[in-house]
Amino acid sequence: MRWIVDGNNVMGSRPDGWWRDRPAAMSRLVSELVAFARRTGDEVTVFFDGGPFALDGGDAVAVRFASRRGPNAADDDIAALTAQEAEAGDLVVATSDAGLAARVRESGIEVEGAGAFLRRLQSSRRS
Repeated sequence: MRWIVDGNNVMGSRPDGWWRDRPAAMSRLVSELVAFARRTGDEVTVFFDGGPFALDGGDAVAVRFASRRGPNAADDDIAALTAQEAEAGDLVVATSDAGLAARVRESGIEVEGAGAFLRRLQSSRRS
């Protein structure tokens, strides 16, 4: 399975105070994704909005930042990447952004809501 994660959207679906320290919240999410990827063997790429900083997903998670600033910047990058996918069958985008979900589905890519994806991360920890 391959995952593309809308990082800001997934962070925003968890009311844990992430907005007080976005870089720390991004780091926590990447750590969770690394553990998930290692447990499942799934390929994971996460996209974040905002200026890039050192955020290491190691060999388990590809961490990317939006290629430009502004509204929907990471969404545009995710949609562009999925539009280039030749084999959509094993690819899932994790987002609850309705606009991004519609764009991704146009490419034949499956979408999983952010809340469901967070539950998947949590349940994989218990396995």
